[in-house]
Amino acid sequence: MTENGHSSPGLVLHAYGPDAQHLLGSFRSALNAVAALPHAAIEIVVQGPVVAQLCEEEFAESVSNALAAGIAINACANSLRSAGVDAGALLPGVGQVPSAVAHLAQRQWDGWSYIRL
Repeated sequence: MTENGHSSPGLVLHAYGPDAQHLLGSFRSALNAVAALPHAAIEIVVQGPVVAQLCEEEFAESVSNALAAGIAINACANSLRSAGVDAGALLPGVGQVPSAVAHLAQRQWDGWSYIRL
């Protein structure tokens, strides 16, 4: 077992897009991955200005559905700072990583598959 409780490394989805629709597409892709890869850990890492959407009530249902499916959602702390967003405003269940770039690199070094959305 790996640290995430799964028998193999997981899939990390890098959500770095221009707008809210792009982020919603990331959630759809992650849910599709859970259905197709039921034994893999799935994580979304959100970077860039779109990270501010993780504080918006309109995303609460998407975040809740992803979390219920076992998908981890992490916001880049550097992006939060750049966007002027207080981490305390993130929707419930959304975590943080200090640096998306470093976190994504570490995941790949640990054997995770990487997809940029």
